[in-house]
Amino acid sequence: MARRPIRPIRLRGLRVDYPRRGRSNWRRWVPSWRQALSGILLGSGALAGLFAVVYASVDIPDENAEARRQGTVYYWADGSQMVSVGAVDRQNVTLADIPDSVEHAVIAAENETFYSDSGVSAKGIARAAVSMVKGDETQGGSTITQQYVKNTYLSQEQSATRKFKEFFISLKLSNKQNKKEILQGYLNTSWFGRGAYGIQAAAHAYYGVPAKDLDPSQAALLASLLKGAEQYDPAGGKGNHERAVDRWKWILDRQVEIGAMTKDERAAYQKFPEPRPAAKPTSLGGQTGYLVDIANKYIKKRSGLTDKDLFRGGYRVHTTFDKARVGQLERAVRSVRKRDLDPKKRPEDKYVEVGAASVRSDGAVVAVYGGADAVTHFANNADTAGVPVGSAFKPFVLAAALQHGDGITLDSGYDSEGRLIKDGPYAAPGGAGAGPGQVMVTPPTPLRDALVKSSNATFVLLGKGIGLKKVKELAVSAGLHEESLARLDKSFPLGTSTPSAVRMADAYTAFSNDGMRADPYSVTRVTRDGEVVEGFGKPELRRAMDASVANDVHNTLGMVAWTRLGRDGKSAMFAGPKAADDLSAGATGEDDRMKSAWFIGHSKGLTTAVTMFRSKPGTPQLLGMQGVGGPDSGRGNVFPPRIWSAYVTGT
Repeated sequence: MARRPIRPIRLRGLRVDYPRRGRSNWRRWVPSWRQALSGILLGSGALAGLFAVVYASVDIPDENAEARRQGTVYYWADGSQMVSVGAVDRQNVTLADIPDSVEHAVIAAENETFYSDSGVSAKGIARAAVSMVKGDETQGGSTITQQYVKNTYLSQEQSATRKFKEFFISLKLSNKQNKKEILQGYLNTSWFGRGAYGIQAAAHAYYGVPAKDLDPSQAALLASLLKGAEQYDPAGGKGNHERAVDRWKWILDRQVEIGAMTKDERAAYQKFPEPRPAAKPTSLGGQTGYLVDIANKYIKKRSGLTDKDLFRGGYRVHTTFDKARVGQLERAVRSVRKRDLDPKKRPEDKYVEVGAASVRSDGAVVAVYGGADAVTHFANNADTAGVPVGSAFKPFVLAAALQHGDGITLDSGYDSEGRLIKDGPYAAPGGAGAGPGQVMVTPPTPLRDALVKSSNATFVLLGKGIGLKKVKELAVSAGLHEESLARLDKSFPLGTSTPSAVRMADAYTAFSNDGMRADPYSVTRVTRDGEVVEGFGKPELRRAMDASVANDVHNTLGMVAWTRLGRDGKSAMFAGPKAADDLSAGATGEDDRMKSAWFIGHSKGLTTAVTMFRSKPGTPQLLGMQGVGGPDSGRGNVFPPRIWSAYVTGT
């Protein structure tokens, strides 16, 4: 059968000379240069059209959830960082807060053409694609823009599809954002190891400083971590340390090569900047968890933010907490416990809990002791209502009497018949040994002495006489939460109410501040993404009682302090140049039958409440204090004053 001749290709009136006429054998199948050029142009046009279609169809997605998450950072009163809380340790900063040396080191290490390229590296993507096709280890080859896109908009999976998306999103992002914005985003989303996302968290994790304080040598070390923190963190072993040193040197040298650093500047950095030892992940252990708990409660109350909002992170919380004072208070509690309590020898010393809070006259909460460890003991003993306050409540009864009682003074008192004597000795009619028709009765104990001696009988009568409602109103005016106050029965003046240590310390500030007091506050400023969260102005001082009433109670509490502190405590308080210029205290006494011991002292501008009680984990009931610390402890009443004295003297 004869073979049919091969005819040239025809396209609707267009004759394409292919296979080529006038050529024989294989030459017929070799395109002419015109045909080859036409094919290249046609193919390029098709690819360009396809590229345009894909470019138009790929949108920049929303940031992935992980990229938006940051730690919420809490700061001490002096501005230093206390803790970063959140699933991701990240704190976004602007380029203005990042030294040029960090920018130069990162660009030299990762993408020296960053400011001139289109945001993508075709060569790098091709190399990565070939590697994936061959089944080899996935290659990087990404620009800073591509890495930022991967961190912010895509998952971390290694696949051709993700690389494809990364390429087009990077191109689009480069046309939408300027290079400074991209670099800032990259530095805030990159992983540096040690739980740190972003340059700010990394600066704290490796050198204990904010990013703005990094020097060029430290910046080079942090830039080396971008290649893989698990391989370049010097704390990861000898091999890691050697790799880190080599790459640190290379990055510094590389900056000289690209003109970001002079040789003389490079010569100044010959010693490897050893980072601080790797610490365990940020913890809320010790007192930190209690401090954060108090701050969060205040934030939610003042701003309307919810737990969900705070969990989202990104907030910067500036607190009133004094780092030195918090440490001093914790040491005071531990030293007294170690010296005076022995749970191994005395069963009565088991399950002893301590709570304490120190407040300034303007309401600022300076320090708290919430328990041994916030990780293992969840309840915050400093801010938990539930512990009867006992005789430490009596100053409010006295203040209510002085405020509302007609003619009642510190010299007033009750006679043996329960009658109020306002002006000193009282002569009852009838009886021998007196004037005509009178018998002299033993003078009553003045109210000031009754407070010093913590006389229950006197304050039961005083509360009944002035009216328990008046006492309650004054206590609330001084700052105690109404819901923490007990029912109004005859035991109410004896301290059956259960306010927190924070509230007791704050309420007592009215006595030392001419009757003025402010609500306790623990946060001075909150920001997120540079914007101030409203609601954190300093609370205003309000009058809780007349100045004369406050001063009378304060002076009487000074006498209480002398009787409760004991010789050692008093000599410590008034010795040397640190002598207190003002001292007062309220406390529980021997007559109290409550299951707690309290001491609230004022000295050197701070009012501090210390409470001690026994509580078995998992049970709401308080255990008895009898025998705590031995038979001479007075139901544990001696220990809160000792803790307070150790705290204010630093011993």
